[in-house]
Amino acid sequence: MARAATALACALLLAGCGSTVTGVARPLQVTDVERELVSGYFADLNEAGGQGTSEQRDLLKDTQHPDFRDEDCRLPSGTIRVQPTMSTLRLDPAWTPPGEDEHPRGVVLVVAVTLTVVQEGSEIGSQIGSQHVVLLNGKAYGFAPCVN
Repeated sequence: MARAATALACALLLAGCGSTVTGVARPLQVTDVERELVSGYFADLNEAGGQGTSEQRDLLKDTQHPDFRDEDCRLPSGTIRVQPTMSTLRLDPAWTPPGEDEHPRGVVLVVAVTLTVVQEGSEIGSQIGSQHVVLLNGKAYGFAPCVN
């Protein structure tokens, strides 16, 4: 009798170990914290550009991803103003910087932007594209627009 009860208990336990998992599959989504870090990165970039070329260049150097700092990077003349379309912000975990084989450390995000080049107070060009931002240790890093 005890064996029968044990066998029944084991059978009931095993019946509950099916492969069905309840719940709904959801794609990875950008968190509010990540969204805030990215929008803050662009706000700082634009603020520095409003202060002048050297201020923006300093910020671009400080926020260049630490794994991809290139001392040979020649920045374009003037300043840039970047207007992100935050509704397009998404994760891009497979991205690697152009010409590189390595994935950057951190959380890689991409966002559509309108980038405007300003020289001596005049807009000289504008284009729409994508810009990658990497979040690493609570800070947003970018990739400076080098002209080589």
